Amino acid sequence: MFRLELKIPPVALVALFALAIWFVARMSPWAGVQIPGSEWVALMLLITGFALIIAGAVVFISAKTTVNPMTPRLATSIVSCGIYKLSRNPMCWLFIMLAAWVIFLGNILSALLLPLFILCINRFQIIPEENALLEKFGDGYVDYLKSVRRWL
Repeated sequence: MFRLELKIPPVALVALFALAIWFVARMSPWAGVQIPGSEWVALMLLITGFALIIAGAVVFISAKTTVNPMTPRLATSIVSCGIYKLSRNPMCWLFIMLAAWVIFLGNILSALLLPLFILCINRFQIIPEENALLEKFGDGYVDYLKSVRRWL
């Protein structure tokens, strides 16, 4: 399992989960639910997710550090401003986008894949990334970990 740490691009993981969510919804129409305004709710969540990801990238670019989550050892600084005052991992915005997809599809069974996404992204991306940053930045990163939540 260690071989998968920091090897699966988060966007690829989201795509795999989006496909799995669609497949589960397609194979279990009996689990469909009517959500009033689901298209609008899903669209707003999707737009919010994209906007927050862009906001995070802008802060990283402004700090002149890597935006590539696969290479945390290339980070040049701890980014703790902007969106990173609220959450230290923009992966929660990817979760919001997957939740939008679940709402759009309106299938309660497919929603069960959302916690599995959190487990996978934590195990293979977030925890290894935080460990690399702890090794690189030491006490400064420990302080950041104590002051900002991993997920919203």
